[in-house]
Amino acid sequence: MIIVAGFIAVLATVPLAGGSLSAMTRLRLRGAWLLIIALVGQTLLVSVFERQLSGWVGQALHLATYALAAAFFVVNRRTRGLTAVGFGGLLNLVAIVANGGVMPASAWAVRTSGLVTSSTAFANSRALAHPRLLVFGDIFAVPSGWPLANVFSIGDVVLLAGAFYTAHAACGTRWARTPAKAETGESAATADSKPGNVSTGATR
Repeated sequence: MIIVAGFIAVLATVPLAGGSLSAMTRLRLRGAWLLIIALVGQTLLVSVFERQLSGWVGQALHLATYALAAAFFVVNRRTRGLTAVGFGGLLNLVAIVANGGVMPASAWAVRTSGLVTSSTAFANSRALAHPRLLVFGDIFAVPSGWPLANVFSIGDVVLLAGAFYTAHAACGTRWARTPAKAETGESAATADSKPGNVSTGATR
């Protein structure tokens, strides 16, 4: 849910920066259904069925959602900003694969967020006795008692930064526009140097 909330926050910044969210419809994204299924599947796994699935079933479905998302980013790799989004997802996937389908979380992050997981039920993120590549795992936390208290990773941060750039570039906000070149004396001198241009400045 924290990633979904992050995406919503990213979209909310577009009007604040003078952009129009309707411009997002002009993005020519292929295979959007892949990402939709991946996001819906992730949400259901984490928020609805997490405690109802056995460990290996949940882990397999967890990896499947990442496979769908990876396919989406591959076919849309030329879209501005989506490379960063995909790279963030890849960092998460590397950590998940290295730990058998579970995102490793630091003990500090789990304790700070107040998350409690069963030892037998599936958990998309948990503190492991011997985690691999923990640096790419959920090592950050929104503290317990805060809205959306949860753990998150460096991959999540990169992913949302890429989504921010993609949304603002697509919607033409002032945060994504290339600043117009100021007319300087240098540009004026360049214009005067063109054939046919005669300087009218008087000399003393």
